[in-house]
Amino acid sequence: MTPFKRDHFTWLAYSMLGYYSYVQGGLGPLMPFLGTELDLNYTERALHLSAFALGMMLAGLSADRLVRRWNRRVLFWGGGAGMAVFAGLLTLGQHLVVTIGCTFIMAYLGSLMLVMIQATLSDRHGERRATALTEANILASMTAGLAPLVVGFGQTISTGWRLILYVGATAWGIGYLLAARVPLPEGKHPEIHRASAPHQPLPRAFWAYWLVVFLSVSIEWCMIFWAADFLEKVAGLERNLAATSLSLFFAANVIGRAAGSYLTRRVDTGKLLVIAVIIVLVGFPIFWLTRAPLLNVMGLMLCGLGIANLFPLTLSAATGTAPEQANTASARVSLGAGLAILIAPQVLGSLADLIGIQVAYGIVVLLLGAIIGVTAYANRLAVRRRHVEATAPLA
Repeated sequence: MTPFKRDHFTWLAYSMLGYYSYVQGGLGPLMPFLGTELDLNYTERALHLSAFALGMMLAGLSADRLVRRWNRRVLFWGGGAGMAVFAGLLTLGQHLVVTIGCTFIMAYLGSLMLVMIQATLSDRHGERRATALTEANILASMTAGLAPLVVGFGQTISTGWRLILYVGATAWGIGYLLAARVPLPEGKHPEIHRASAPHQPLPRAFWAYWLVVFLSVSIEWCMIFWAADFLEKVAGLERNLAATSLSLFFAANVIGRAAGSYLTRRVDTGKLLVIAVIIVLVGFPIFWLTRAPLLNVMGLMLCGLGIANLFPLTLSAATGTAPEQANTASARVSLGAGLAILIAPQVLGSLADLIGIQVAYGIVVLLLGAIIGVTAYANRLAVRRRHVEATAPLA
């Protein structure tokens, strides 16, 4: 296997993913302040998350077609610029329709950039894509974790919650000024970028990993969106402490992805994916079933360690099933992630209204059971596909 090297483009892609995750991660922390300013109820606030998820889904459906019409550079830089512009417009919105609309367009354009980041990193690093994608998501976790701190700091000065979006737009602008001339890899098969290129169906192994992406992102957002409420209402932590404890989940996320990045150079991606699932299987019952706040928080951290690598490893495995279709594969993965963010937290919240948040969290057990079976099936399909390709006669 070739050694892993970080070139100028690799660092650019890492930075732009950090920018995307920072803006995405700031949406939740700023929402209470926006909600108070515009007198929004919980349903109206939640619509912003739904709008962001729908934007991701639309990008996942259209990015591969748009890149064939234009090119990766247009979507990479144009998507990032659009995210910065509409984040700025969000700060000016004084009506629910305006703020939801800005959130949707911001998510759509930013997710076009996200698709290009994932596809170009996969193409640039080939068989080392798991390392690159995991490293990129380390920075993403760190910047997402910074978002609540920036919102809090903004509240201490006259800028308020808007500071987080101003900082994000400024970061993109600096990145563009410093790196606009860095060439983007156009893929090993340039013909796939032409509008006239025939559409090739993605392999069955890809769709198995796609389902793993949906399940893993569902688990991740069930934890991110509702863990603080669980710690307050079930574990008995004071509200501010419960909310602050969620930062330990993100800290464990960073540690888990750092360890995962190291291990991808030594252990097969499929095996690492199974290990990550096992860590969540150990941590979630501790978080869910114990009645000692310290143990609940420890379980939350273990979940963070395991969840950290589910998405980047599955993304690597999925794109690895069709390396010549990196744009399409990355787009469909973003579709799956957006669908999970749209559905899973809302389903858990609706169940919590009916049967209480503790029982409702049992949905995660069902998701974990499904992810075990689908991961094993996906790994088996991937191994079979590699065997067929290795034994196929040369043309």
